Amino acid sequence: MNRYAFLGPRGTFAEAAWRELGLLNSEAEPAESVIAALNLVRAGSVRGALVPIENSVEGSVSTTLDELAGGDALVITAEVSIPVQFALLVRPGTTISDIRSVATHPHAQAQCRGWLAQHLPDVSVIPAMSTAGAAEALAGDAPFDAAIAQRIAAEHYGLEILADEIGDNEDATTRFILVEKPGHVPPQTGADKTTLVLFMRADHPGALLEILTELSVRGVNMTRIESRPTRRAMGDYFFSIDCEGHVEDERVGEALKGLHRICAQVRFLGSYPRHDGRQPLLRPGVADGDFTEADEWLRHIRGGDTG
Repeated sequence: MNRYAFLGPRGTFAEAAWRELGLLNSEAEPAESVIAALNLVRAGSVRGALVPIENSVEGSVSTTLDELAGGDALVITAEVSIPVQFALLVRPGTTISDIRSVATHPHAQAQCRGWLAQHLPDVSVIPAMSTAGAAEALAGDAPFDAAIAQRIAAEHYGLEILADEIGDNEDATTRFILVEKPGHVPPQTGADKTTLVLFMRADHPGALLEILTELSVRGVNMTRIESRPTRRAMGDYFFSIDCEGHVEDERVGEALKGLHRICAQVRFLGSYPRHDGRQPLLRPGVADGDFTEADEWLRHIRGGDTG
């Protein structure tokens, strides 16, 4: 099967990420939500789904974190990070003086607040389920005059780009992940990332420190950590983390074994190539050869050789 889902409708940043990931020779099916996209994978209707996991301005996408932490297991097989730039889209012939109302997703509004204040200070902003959804509605008979969306939405819906790159932060990016059913772990590249979900056995002083120690003593560097409610009881949380390295790396494998001993549950969400190709800086004593040498040393000790 060479069919994938992405967070729709067409014209979203997810579709732009799908293009960036190089999946153009596959079929693409827009899904109405992150949950719908992931459920298509679980049902076997598509091979994988491309969904957002974090934004450099707005932070993590909680729906994605929560959905990957529960339900039938899924794994991440790839990631891609794309610039988040917005455009002001209008029906052909519309001028900026014609605009009285603009529709967009609240996150997009937050990232274009300065531009709106400067160029359209008196317009009303109408919240939409997605930026592309606002563009799609504008192409019909929606009761607003413009939409803030990704520029590729103009291609899909026959709109004009009245202003481009209107985001307040030119360095804003969104990271998307490709999620599939378990069974496929991409091979090591030397520049990899591993994602885990960790559930504590009990809330007690030092519980998070115990988790961090299992990673730290083995030289595994975290790149992201989030706490999310388990929804079972007030104050009961799980941790979603990204760390440098691949499950086949000795230091990561040893850390996973340590986490398995101290956590109520460890959900492995995949090891996959980093989108930026950055290799970890390893301190002395945590390379694969160091773990192999230590195993050999212990084997000799257990065999009676105390030298």
